[in-house]
Amino acid sequence: MEQPTDWTEPGAHLVAPGVHRVPLALPIPSLHAVNVYVIEDSDGIVVVDSGWAMPDTRTSLEDALRALGHGLDDVAQFLVTHAHWDHYSQALALRESFGTRVRIGRGEQPSIEAFDTGAGLHPRQVELLRRCGAGALADEIAGAPVDSSERDVLYTRPDGWLDDGERIDLPGRGLDVFATPGHTRGHIVLRDADAGLLFAGDHILPHITPSIGLETEPEPKPLRSYLESLRLVRGMPDTLLLPAHGPVKPSVHTRIDELLEHHAERLDEAAARVRAGATTAFEVAAAMPWTRRKRALGDLDAFSRMLAVLEIDAHLDVLADRGVLDSHDEAGVRRYAVKN
Repeated sequence: MEQPTDWTEPGAHLVAPGVHRVPLALPIPSLHAVNVYVIEDSDGIVVVDSGWAMPDTRTSLEDALRALGHGLDDVAQFLVTHAHWDHYSQALALRESFGTRVRIGRGEQPSIEAFDTGAGLHPRQVELLRRCGAGALADEIAGAPVDSSERDVLYTRPDGWLDDGERIDLPGRGLDVFATPGHTRGHIVLRDADAGLLFAGDHILPHITPSIGLETEPEPKPLRSYLESLRLVRGMPDTLLLPAHGPVKPSVHTRIDELLEHHAERLDEAAARVRAGATTAFEVAAAMPWTRRKRALGDLDAFSRMLAVLEIDAHLDVLADRGVLDSHDEAGVRRYAVKN
């Protein structure tokens, strides 16, 4: 199905019979928008992901549904790929208004139940940054004010959990649930095998690599889980890629191959930096280029620097698991060296 040149163009864009992509704006300049997917069936509308709970995004979703002949109260349920605000929070807000059922991957339960803005937005990440040897950055993140759009967001339990291997039967359509931990520990994708569609959330994005383990309660080895999840989906027959950020793409396999190659290169480069004398995740990250523009770590904003350092920490953990590097903790900082 033909899509607009600008994937963020508002509206309801047909991607397959009975399925429309609705981009909703985000208060995050680097992401621009999030795609939610409207599935029409005789029992009511099912929406995959929901957008960030803000008045403008609610209006945009309402306008898109109206163009399809529906209202917000026609949404029977939200199926949410993971618990980040741009996917989960508007579903919770609309549940307050209409009683809409909300379901999300069971693996998100620890982070949902532990979430508390009173502890700051990223308390666990602050701890990890200190372990990475990035104490000054940890202080900067810990001291950052919590924006009202983040502080006031609803963040409560869903009405039900989505389990790996579950099949969601809709009139004329079946969606298979696959746990794909990595981006978050409870991330799931939804696969419509008959229609050749993968509702991929943030697991597979067409133009960027998703962050790893940015959540209230991250798992110990998020990159290992992410790479395993990519290989899981790569082992399935190819389908259309319906991502949460970016345009629809014709091949899930093509993008997975690119992501696996990217991480293989990053693993090689991280190991090379340790061989050159870097000993902490912060030192390795500071020695590597970032973004497509090959920017220095210090030129990034604090949030992006946090993601970069934690990404390298995850890569170094994988290298240690594979026996490429040794690691030990010294005064609360994890240090790495080439394995003899």
